[in-house]
Order: sequence, then C-alpha cells, then structure tokens
Amino acid sequence: MKKIKLFCDSSVNPQSKIGFAAYLSFENYEENQEIKTKKFEDTSSTKIELQSFLWAMDEIKQNDVLFEVYTDCQNILSLLNRRDKLESNNYLTSTNKQVKNHLLYKEFYKLLDSYDLEFIKVKGHKKSSQKDEIDKIFSKVDKTSRKALREFLK
Repeated sequence: MKKIKLFCDSSVNPQSKIGFAAYLSFENYEENQEIKTKKFEDTSSTKIELQSFLWAMDEIKQNDVLFEVYTDCQNILSLLNRRDKLESNNYLTSTNKQVKNHLLYKEFYKLLDSYDLEFIKVKGHKKSSQKDEIDKIFSKVDKTSRKALREFLK
C-alpha cells in the first residue's frame, strides 16, 4: 500500500483569533517541496490544529493509501480515545451543552472511518542537536505557519 506522510501544524494569535495552518504531504521527501498555508479566522489554538488536519486531508483526497500523520497536537491525539464517549453522549457535556468544536470532531471521525490514518506524536520545539529527519521536516512546517501569521499581523 502506498504511504503518504502528512505534517500539519498551525499558529494562532489569540487576541485576533486569526491563525495560519500549514501542511506538507509527500510520498518521497524532497528538500524544496512546497508547504501549503491557509488563513483561518475566529479560531483558537485547539480549533486550528484540527482545522489544519481537516483542510490538508480535504486538499489531498487520496484513497487506497496509508496516511502517516505527524502532529504535536494533543487534542487530535486525545480525540482518538474520546470518540466512544463523545458519540454516546451525542456530543453533549454533563450539563447538556453542546461540546465545543463538535462539528469539527464529527468531521474528524468521518475521516477516521474513510481513510487509513496513523497518527504519530511529534515533540515540538526540540533542540537542533536532538532533531531527527522527521523533527526537521516538522520544524519547517511549524516555522512556515508562524511566519505566515507574523507576516499577516505586520
């Protein structure tokens, strides 16, 4: 089965609620591959990490492929374990309020059912001396999202 590596990260300005998502996907890594970015409004750090992944998958749209998804987003990783509870409670909190970001969560779970996805936790912001090839690629994606946000806020 063909394997695609997908690196997703994002950066948000909490005051303006504007953020930039970035992703890089490839079968075989090449140094000068384009990292794509997209601006999101009315977002938060938790929300944009999920928006980043969903946007990347929507752009790629490939079937019969294994996606290795590299992320430093704890929320995405925790969603894998929270699915049963969220669905059985119909995305409601214990006080019967709609769970924040429930529509994004539903979209996320739909992708889990539609694609062969393997999530790999990347520890962000390591010292250069401790970075392996994966960390270096992830770092480029991270820097791209931060740079896009900085440029926009100038």
